[in-house]
Amino acid sequence: MGKTVSIPKGTRDFLPFEMRRRNYIFTTIRNVFEQYGYVAIETPSMENLSTLMGKYGEEGDKLLFKILNSGDFLAKADFSEHNANKWISVLCEKGLRYDLTVPFARFVVQHREEITLPFKRYQMQAVWRADKPQKGRYREFFQCDVDVIGSKSMLNEVELIQIEDDVFSRFGINVVIKLNNRKILAGIAEYIGAEDKIVDITVAIDKLDKIGIENVRNELRTKGISDEAIIKLQPIFDLSGSNEEKLHQLKNLLTFSQTAMQGIAEIEEIFSHLSCIQLHNSVELDLTLARGLNYYTGAIIEVKAKDFAFGSLSGGGRYDNLTGIFGIPDMSGVGISFGADRIYDVMSELELFPKSVESGTRVL
Repeated sequence: MGKTVSIPKGTRDFLPFEMRRRNYIFTTIRNVFEQYGYVAIETPSMENLSTLMGKYGEEGDKLLFKILNSGDFLAKADFSEHNANKWISVLCEKGLRYDLTVPFARFVVQHREEITLPFKRYQMQAVWRADKPQKGRYREFFQCDVDVIGSKSMLNEVELIQIEDDVFSRFGINVVIKLNNRKILAGIAEYIGAEDKIVDITVAIDKLDKIGIENVRNELRTKGISDEAIIKLQPIFDLSGSNEEKLHQLKNLLTFSQTAMQGIAEIEEIFSHLSCIQLHNSVELDLTLARGLNYYTGAIIEVKAKDFAFGSLSGGGRYDNLTGIFGIPDMSGVGISFGADRIYDVMSELELFPKSVESGTRVL
């Protein structure tokens, strides 16, 4: 018997029939992106660690794959001089990209003189996260991103919701498009008297579907949020009715918060535009939607399948100052990302791939 060969956990090989299915997904998404006037770019698989660190929050930083400097760098190192953290910064100056949005912000700043704003781009490439592999969660996976940067208009959010609706309609996946706003979440943090804990609150709330309400409460307690504040959160979770009714209840609850009222106004503008558009899938206000990434500042979007219990298939949001980290402040952008691997899994389970995709070229 020869030596057993394998690949790293959380990665996969793709057989020819799988590649035909994957290419169908990529082609469909690309066609929609280009139909809406977005242009393609690519960025390197690796970025400088200084570009990546500190952009995704504390949990995100832990999931970055760091790349050891090449050559005989280790042979020349004297480990007696520094502690472990110091050596990580010395030995690892690069990392595999965690998502496509932060590299895009870096790209915009670096190529500012070569692009015209507002800039509408799409990008379909692999990303890497040092996560615990499980069903629907991989260490290497593909994202299909579409962003517009250099415009604050809510019409961009409306267009991205149309793109979500169009893509999943073409795939035959029945979805619900969930919508919230980080300004509303900031107002909720004010309401419960924990403004300084906004990041902890959003990270915890974002896990509601995965770990349940009681575990979310426990996580909030470990972050130093009082039981009294946690109890005040409950009415937020209990809001019901139509989107308009939820927004009306929110206005009464958060009327003291200028930030929250701005977020509510933004959501109302999006729903107003959507009322003039015929969509295949429903769009609903979900106040438990938080999106864990720290750089979101406004509207946030997430898409889930109705007919199959799974994680989010797509998500994104508005970021007002991501380019500011790289030297150009106040350049607002908004974007969404499609998880090609999760879409593949759902389409396989629901047998949604067209028969024409299943066979290769036939020659007589």
